[in-house]
Amino acid sequence: MRDHTVPVDAPGRSRGLGVGEFHLAGGFWGGLQAANTAATLRHCLEWMERLGWIANFDRVARGDTGGERPGWQFSDSEIYKLMEALAWEYGRTGSTWAEETLATLTERVAAAQDEDGYLNTCYGHAGQADRYSDLSSGHELYCTGHLLQAAVARLRTVGEDKLVEVARQAADEVCRTFGADGRDGICGHPEIEVGLAELGRALQEPRYTEQARLFIERRGRGTLKPVTLLDAAYFQDDLPVREADAWRGHAVRALYLAAGAVDVAVDTGDAELLNAVERQWDRSVSRRTYLTGGMGSRHQDEGFGEDWELPPDRAYCETCAGIASNMVSWRLYLATGDVKYADLMERTFYNVIAASPAEDGRSFFYANPLHQRSAAADVRPDEVNPRAEGGVRAPWFDVSCCPTNLARTLASWQAYAASVEGEQVSLLQYAAGDMRIAMGEGEELVLRITTAYPQEGTVRIEALEVPDRPISLRLRVPHWADGARLATDTGAQAVDPGWASPQGPLRPGAVIVLRLPVEPRFTWPDERIDAVRGCVAVERGPLVLCAESTDLPNEEAIETFRVDPSIPPRAEREGAIVQATMAAATSTPGALPYGPNPRRFDAAATLELGLIPYHRWAQRGSTAMRVFLPTV
Repeated sequence: MRDHTVPVDAPGRSRGLGVGEFHLAGGFWGGLQAANTAATLRHCLEWMERLGWIANFDRVARGDTGGERPGWQFSDSEIYKLMEALAWEYGRTGSTWAEETLATLTERVAAAQDEDGYLNTCYGHAGQADRYSDLSSGHELYCTGHLLQAAVARLRTVGEDKLVEVARQAADEVCRTFGADGRDGICGHPEIEVGLAELGRALQEPRYTEQARLFIERRGRGTLKPVTLLDAAYFQDDLPVREADAWRGHAVRALYLAAGAVDVAVDTGDAELLNAVERQWDRSVSRRTYLTGGMGSRHQDEGFGEDWELPPDRAYCETCAGIASNMVSWRLYLATGDVKYADLMERTFYNVIAASPAEDGRSFFYANPLHQRSAAADVRPDEVNPRAEGGVRAPWFDVSCCPTNLARTLASWQAYAASVEGEQVSLLQYAAGDMRIAMGEGEELVLRITTAYPQEGTVRIEALEVPDRPISLRLRVPHWADGARLATDTGAQAVDPGWASPQGPLRPGAVIVLRLPVEPRFTWPDERIDAVRGCVAVERGPLVLCAESTDLPNEEAIETFRVDPSIPPRAEREGAIVQATMAAATSTPGALPYGPNPRRFDAAATLELGLIPYHRWAQRGSTAMRVFLPTV
C-alpha cells in the first residue's frame, strides 16, 4: 500500500494531505468516518446489488442487454463513487474487506468494457439506444468522469492496477470520440471535465487535460437539446465559463464544472479561467449561499436562484451540492492560498455534509432545508424512496447520488485537513489525531493534535518529530473567531481571523495552543434576503444551530415563538439557550391571514428555548425545525 497525495493535488502552490498522513483519534469527524466504515459502505453495496444496478455490468458482459434495465441511465456512476470510496478506505485503513470488494467490483466493471474502451450499461449495446445519442440527458460522459475519479483514488493510494487500466481505456475512447478532430459535443451533466483533469494529472498524461479543456471551452453555446421546463442555464450551456459572473442552473452541475475549470486553469497556467471561477465563487457565496453553506434554492431544477433568493423553507441545498461546493473551494484554496475558501469548506462540512447521514450511517438527507414547517411523514425503511425534500432521512432514494457521494467524501476527509507549501504546513480543519506528513528528502513532520472541537474551542498541537531544517506552521483562525488567542512556550497573544503563525521554525517538543471562542452568537441575515427579514440565527463556533418543535412546550407550532435578541444566547453543552416568548392566537379560523391593520405578535408566555446543532436535527425523530428565528 502506497500513500500518495490528496484526490485533487495540483501543481499549484499547495498540496493537501495523503489519506494516510492523518490518523483521526475519534471526535466529530472520527465518529462520522467510523460510521461510514462500519455501515455506509456496506449499505450502499447492498442496496445497489439488491436493485440490480451492479448486475447491469454483468448483463453487458454476457451480451444480455435486451428488455428493461434496472436503475436510471446514470446508475453506473453510483457504483464508481462507491469504488472511489473503497479505494480511499483501503488506502487509509488497509481494510481487507474494502480491498476485496473493490477487486470484485473492478472485475465486474472491466468485463462490461467494449474493446475500444467504451464503458456504459445503458447505451451502445443490443436493445439499447446508440452511444452518445442523448448528450443532454444520457449521462454517459458523466458516468465516465466518476470512473476516472475512482481510478485516481486508486493511483493515489496503491498505484496502477486493473481499475486504472479500465479508466485509461475509457479516457482514450472519450478523447478519440470528442477530441479536436472528433465530435463537437459536451455532456449535459458536467463531471467528465474534472475526471479527465484529475486522471491527466495523476498519470501525467496531457491528452486528458487537453480534452477536459476542450469540453470546458465548448460550453455556453447552447448546443445541448432543451428539456421540458429547463433552459440552457440549467446545463450551464447559456454562457461560456469565462464570461459567467455567478453560478446558475443545476447546482451540482455548475459546481462540478467549476471544479474541472479550476483544475484545467491550474494545470495549463490559464489565469483568465482561474479568475473567472474566483469571480463566480465570490458572487455566488456572497449572494446565493445559505448560512449552512448550502447551495441551490430551487426545487424545480435543483438549482441556484437569483441574488438574495434564499427561502429557508424551500431551500434545496442538495447534499451533493455541498460536496461539490467543497470540491471547488478546495481547488481554489490550493491554487491561491486564500483562507476564505477553507472557511467556507468548514461551514459546509459541519452544516451540510455532516447533516446528511443518520447516526448509524444507514439513512440520509437528500435535501437540507433550513425550515421544516411540520413533522415529515415517515419513510419506507425497506423500499426505495422518492427524492426526499427534507424532513426525514431515508435509507435509499430513487435517485441515490448522495449516499455514495458521502461515502467517498467521508472516506477521504482528512485529505482536506491541512496543506503543505514547500517548508510550511497549514492546518485548515481541526480534529484530534496524529499527522505524519512527508516533507521530502525522506523526512517527516509528526504532529499530535488534541481537541474536542467543535464542542470546545481549544486546539493543542505538539510537534513530536521535525525535519532537521526550518519548518514553519500556520493555523487557520476562522472568520467568526474574534478574540482568538495563540499560546506557545514564549507566551500568548491575541490573533485575528485569517492565519496565525508561531514565531520561528518548529522544534521537536514544541507545544502550540489555539483557543477559539465557541460561545453562541447571533447572526443577522442581509436585509436583501426577503424571506428571513426580521429573523436572526444562532451559531456556535462553526456550527449553525436550530430550534426543533421537540423542544417547544407541548411541541407547539414552530411559528408561534419569537426570540428576544436583546438577551444574548448562552451556551448549553454544544447548543445554546435563547430567551423566547410564545404567541397567543391572533386570527379566527376561516379568516384570511390579512387585515386592514398590522398584525401584532401578542406574547402569551416566556420561555428559555434550547437550540441544537443543525447537523443533528431530526436525529430524535421527525420534527418541525427552523434555523432563522423570528424576533420580538
